Amino acid sequence: SNSAVHTVKDNGIGISKEDQEKIWERFYQVDEARTNSNSMGLGLSMVKSITEYHDGKVEVDSSPGEGSIFTLTLPVK
Repeated sequence: SNSAVHTVKDNGIGISKEDQEKIWERFYQVDEARTNSNSMGLGLSMVKSITEYHDGKVEVDSSPGEGSIFTLTLPVK
């Protein structure tokens, strides 16, 4: 089957392996001291929910100090 793949890469602080599974949870924030105080920690959980609703998947590849790569894959129907 055909898929559309979108990748977003940043050069931020990165995400530890133990936090990578947690970032998809509603209201989870890795370190509140480094986030915008107006953030509620809903963005990535919404991305995951919407993506899965459309039979897609979203993944992260990251290491502390090396930034993050988010990959969103959606089927093309």
